Amino acid sequence: MLFMKLKTTFLLLLLNFILIHHTQAQVSFSNNAVSLGIDVSYGDSEFGGGVSFVDFDGDGWDDISFTSQDGDDLFFFKNNNGTFSQVTLQGVQNTQKTKQISWIDYDNDGDKDLFVTAFTGNNRFYRNDGNMSFTDISSTIGFFQEDQFTYGASFGDIDNDGDLDAFISNRDGVTENQHNYLYRNDNGIFIDVTASAGISMLSELSFCSILFDYNNDGFQDIYISNDKPTYINRLYKNNGDGTFDDVSISSGAGIDINAMTTTIGDYNNDGWFDIYVTNTPQGNQLLKNNGDGTFTDVAALTGTSFDSLGWGAVFLDADNDGFLDLYVSGGFTGTGNTSSFLPSAFYHQQNNNSFIIPANIGFQTDTAESYSNAIGDVNNDGKPDIVVSNDTSKNFLWQNTSSNTNNWIKIKLEGTVSNKDGIGNQIEVHANGISQYRYTLAGEGYLSQNSSYEFVGVSDATTIDYIKVTWKTTGQTETINNIQPNQTITIQEGNGVLGVINDLINPYKIYPNPSQTGVFKIDHNNLSEIKIYVFNILGKHLFDQFYTDEINLSNLSDGIYLVKIKFGNQTSVQKLIKN
Repeated sequence: MLFMKLKTTFLLLLLNFILIHHTQAQVSFSNNAVSLGIDVSYGDSEFGGGVSFVDFDGDGWDDISFTSQDGDDLFFFKNNNGTFSQVTLQGVQNTQKTKQISWIDYDNDGDKDLFVTAFTGNNRFYRNDGNMSFTDISSTIGFFQEDQFTYGASFGDIDNDGDLDAFISNRDGVTENQHNYLYRNDNGIFIDVTASAGISMLSELSFCSILFDYNNDGFQDIYISNDKPTYINRLYKNNGDGTFDDVSISSGAGIDINAMTTTIGDYNNDGWFDIYVTNTPQGNQLLKNNGDGTFTDVAALTGTSFDSLGWGAVFLDADNDGFLDLYVSGGFTGTGNTSSFLPSAFYHQQNNNSFIIPANIGFQTDTAESYSNAIGDVNNDGKPDIVVSNDTSKNFLWQNTSSNTNNWIKIKLEGTVSNKDGIGNQIEVHANGISQYRYTLAGEGYLSQNSSYEFVGVSDATTIDYIKVTWKTTGQTETINNIQPNQTITIQEGNGVLGVINDLINPYKIYPNPSQTGVFKIDHNNLSEIKIYVFNILGKHLFDQFYTDEINLSNLSDGIYLVKIKFGNQTSVQKLIKN
């Protein structure tokens, strides 16, 4: 009996040894920031600065943007086919002590606009006028103009009307009298709906928030990370009528810790998005979404509690094996720190919902005082890289140099009825009998913004069975079958993969749009082949019509409607506005 126990123990240790060393051979990172052209830091600060890994000029290469200290300009690094050069953006003059930097298309005109939060001075909003030339519209956009201690900003479509709304997080650690703000985007002007929506008007020392659909009911909810155990984290359930219910306590997501980040991902591939929240050495929490409106902390069970001073965190599939890993930035430095606290951690998932910290995969020098982080793709090789904003040490750019040959797909969404950025939608990728899920976000983690492309590893699958997009604005789903991996694709709402599948140039014209009468004319040579389906903005089917040269909404109230037009074997969705 003793021999059998010893043999079993030996086999388990051997298996663990093989597993760890196999992981080390497959996953590796190298800090190539300076060699690739990035040689800056945030500077000595309170709670660090933010970073965006978003392609801000639309050339298909992920650029990098950093916030800055008082007196310094924002840092913009353009990606030139895998190396970076610092650039100045015409019309952007911002030298306050800034916190979060966000690239979003608030007016759906096809280019990225810029929003920057500030700890000192006013928050600033810059409209992109084309050709990367900007106009400061901070005073007219609708956001508050007072000098407040603003940290995070997140964007999503809370009312499913096809444009991006905003949530702004304030953390006033002095007088504790600054509340958060929820804004609805009405034709490019942001309207303060904080009180009417049911969001707390009290100061709760909020670092950041995230807008995502936690219960898969088609509406974007709000999760807020609040500092100090005095203020529990808040989860607001979107009722779909412009109001929210505070379900923090009943859901189990209202944890009372020194919360920093709001990071989401579906770590267990069950179709329900989980939340990772960093903390002081009392331990981070991984809130597993139970799929019934509740969450359970499984950080200790999965091995991801960190038990140090955590700040930013991001889920990523580093080796493209089909299972999300996790990277956490920390506030304790390795230099002179004799305690057991970690300065940072890369957690590799072992395909059984547990994680380990593998040794010697490149992060040995990851010992700076770090705050925000984000993922993107430096050289468009399909392997997610990590950029990190440090305090006084030079910022990191951890380039993914993993040696595995696993396959991948990168997906970007483009809305037609939904917002142009495709924010707030769900993607399912099915390959090798396994489904994985991603959710498109703008403003996630601690003061961070990830690439506009969603990275999905599919291991050794040579064909992806299907990609299914659920467009939350309309509730419609769009499925594309038999996709080859190892490519970057853009899926346009109603039109499939641009340039590859269903590359549809609409063979009809609908006018006038907007229409004051509610009558829209259809200009098409083959009206007998057109089938029309009309929905309201919430996706409720109103009526169908066939073989006609107009769409008559005159008996309906003013507002936004969706029309799905089938022409042969092609389908397109378009937004109609009656005013």
